[in-house]
Amino acid sequence: MRIGELSSETGVSVRLLRYYEEQGLLDADRTPGGQRVYGADAPVTVRRIRTLLDAGLPTKVIREVLDCVCGSDAEVEPCLTPMLLEQLAGIEQRIASLEGARESLARLVMS
Repeated sequence: MRIGELSSETGVSVRLLRYYEEQGLLDADRTPGGQRVYGADAPVTVRRIRTLLDAGLPTKVIREVLDCVCGSDAEVEPCLTPMLLEQLAGIEQRIASLEGARESLARLVMS
């Protein structure tokens, strides 16, 4: 499958597919002419990448956990739970920080 076909099938832009490859998330072979050719499992991999990105995981973490995604696009091996809980805690800390900043700004505006 060529990059344009993968883009059409997954709804992910060609530019993002190239980025995923640069980040080590997606593998492609090359034709003698240098064009990317993806395996039949590439659409599933791209959907898994999108699911993990939507969950707020950075590409560095996704690269570590991508091979441990099983079953559906959102199921991971139980051994990843501690790392994912750590990521969740980080997101919750950022949310708390943003909420504090919002409250402080609201007080400034209302005074």
